[in-house]
Amino acid sequence: MKVTDHDERIHVLDNKSNVMTVIKDIAMSGLQEEAFYVLDIGDIVRKHQIWKEKLPRVEPYYAVKCNDNLLVIEVLAALGTGFDCASKNEINKVLSVGVDPSRIIFANPAKPASHIRHAAAMRVDTMTVDNESELHKIKKLFPMAKIVLRIRCDAEVALCPLGMKFGCDPIHEAPGLLRLAHTLGLNVVGISFHVGSGCQDPPVYHRAIYHCKILFDMAENLGFKPYLLDLGGGYPGNKGTSIDKMAEIINKALDEYFNTDAVHVIAEPGRFYVASAFTLATSIHSKRSVRGDENSSMAVTHNMYYINDGVYGSFNCLLYDHQHVIPIPLKNGCGKMIPSSIWGPTCDGLDKVVENVMLHDMELGDWIIFENMGAYTLPVASPFNGFPIPKVHIVAEEDIWLLLKDALPLTEHHFVIGNTPANLRLGLDIAGNNIDPWGVTDSTIDLASPEIMADSPDTPPFMYDFVEAPLN
Repeated sequence: MKVTDHDERIHVLDNKSNVMTVIKDIAMSGLQEEAFYVLDIGDIVRKHQIWKEKLPRVEPYYAVKCNDNLLVIEVLAALGTGFDCASKNEINKVLSVGVDPSRIIFANPAKPASHIRHAAAMRVDTMTVDNESELHKIKKLFPMAKIVLRIRCDAEVALCPLGMKFGCDPIHEAPGLLRLAHTLGLNVVGISFHVGSGCQDPPVYHRAIYHCKILFDMAENLGFKPYLLDLGGGYPGNKGTSIDKMAEIINKALDEYFNTDAVHVIAEPGRFYVASAFTLATSIHSKRSVRGDENSSMAVTHNMYYINDGVYGSFNCLLYDHQHVIPIPLKNGCGKMIPSSIWGPTCDGLDKVVENVMLHDMELGDWIIFENMGAYTLPVASPFNGFPIPKVHIVAEEDIWLLLKDALPLTEHHFVIGNTPANLRLGLDIAGNNIDPWGVTDSTIDLASPEIMADSPDTPPFMYDFVEAPLN
């Protein structure tokens, strides 16, 4: 893939720089007002190393829906992962970087007809099914497809349960679907399941793999030759989380039920790879102090901070992915902690990022950082109310550059050598053009400066009155 001047490339950092120093460089430049991300490619590489170490038999097929950033896809393709796609557009995006169709599973059990026809045209022939009508549809549109039967085996605790929408009952429905597929002359090549996104019930994997073994045997008795076991997703990816317990249970179950090289085992990790790789920086553009209590009508009882990203943007994960975000002020505060809330920029009252948190007093222009923002954020973000989706700056340490610079589809053209170039610090694109129409290039603006709120000499003085505003 040719990288144009206007595409963001990977900035290679020296040994004195890291994600937080880059964030500080951009935020403190005085020229950056919009929210932005910093993506650490090295974090993805390290996650891949952990996966290969903990689950050596399980080949990862990255769930594109989790974060479809093109550089993420290119890095994972360079590392040799497969891809789990849910639509023809996701298929096209993965194919565009040179991934072979055989390394894609069309893992949406309910596919529009046009998407099945497109998969056939693109030679993406492995796809999941969990109902009778889908089998009939595939028989008509793509009879040579390789069918993976998806069963339901729900985790007791998960961020996003999926069994309510997808997966057939492994005991009562799956045998009938196997018989129907045999009658239709379709080729069932394997069994899959998905315990739920963000699984917090590791033993569920043992139960699911046990059900798959029973269905493998049943499929073989019908004359099929199944060889693919798909363990789905559910693997955590935030900082401080681990897949060790899941890996222990999965490896034990594979040894117990599928102790053979004849079965190819894959999984569909999404948030595991990208959640901790993305850090979001937001700035405070407005502030409202709620005053008055039983002791003093002038005391601040609650601060409401309005930042330049919200639930219609990156923080849609609060609504759709049930995430819990933790605000981290970029500058160290002092004094007493004040009850606070954080709000997005839109005119919708629903746009609340953090409901109640204790923070030091902050001012306009101060920055708040949110870690673990790589999963189910950007793909769902919208420019509602005219507020832009944050730009992503991409960085890597030198050892990561040396590892990836010749690993196709990545080339040296994807990298910018040198420590955090000035155009990155100033929020500019790779060609050095100002991408912020509100930016100022000949001076800096201190958004926290008292002069911003000061009256001009010709402005008559205002009388201010503090009004107690109830918090919902």
